[in-house]
Amino acid sequence: MHLDPLRVELRPAPGEPAVGAWQRTPVSQLTAHLTSVAERPGLAERTRIIAVDGRSGGGKSTLAARLVDHLPGAVHIGTDDFAWNAPMFAWSSLVLEGLVAPLAAGREVHYRPPAWDAHERAGAIDVPAATTFVVLEGVGAACRELADVVDAVVWVQSDVAEAERRGIARDIAHGGNGDEAASIAFWHDWMAAELAYQDAQRPWTRADVIVAGTRPDGDVDGDVLWMSGPLR
Repeated sequence: MHLDPLRVELRPAPGEPAVGAWQRTPVSQLTAHLTSVAERPGLAERTRIIAVDGRSGGGKSTLAARLVDHLPGAVHIGTDDFAWNAPMFAWSSLVLEGLVAPLAAGREVHYRPPAWDAHERAGAIDVPAATTFVVLEGVGAACRELADVVDAVVWVQSDVAEAERRGIARDIAHGGNGDEAASIAFWHDWMAAELAYQDAQRPWTRADVIVAGTRPDGDVDGDVLWMSGPLR
């Protein structure tokens, strides 16, 4: 079922092609499409990895949670847990070592990145061995270094001004980067690095699906705006 195309103009970051016309469908239709992409004929039965990438504040984690709700046996893993106190955008080897390798061997994941021990962070990254899908979500989830182990890529396109507004509001509410002034300063420092990284990586050119991270006023609750990728 395809509903009428809907025009929603998002102003993406410089260098990222804009999407104008989207299809609006229930989330279940999007997950059915992603399942067909991730489970291509001829692939061995194993845990599938769906990467959800996009700009900070763009709606990635919200979308990932919705996907997990509609994918059987799915687990949401944030790249922030691998990136925590690791070199910026240099943590893909940790994903390969701690997540991909045990899942490929049919084992459960119980992984503590090195920085967790160094900084005495409690807990671990856990994924049961029988997991059907891992939704790996975060900036850099669809990086080139993970392209050979990711089964489907979702790029979340966001309006750059709205993403900044939401991201700064979230950081202020969380309080992890200091007061309002410190949070704003941190956001701009982070975005300088993130924009350069995403411009070099161009993950939208590898996306199987593009999803609108900003929903229009009056949109039907439960629907999602998306189109088949990639963007060139």
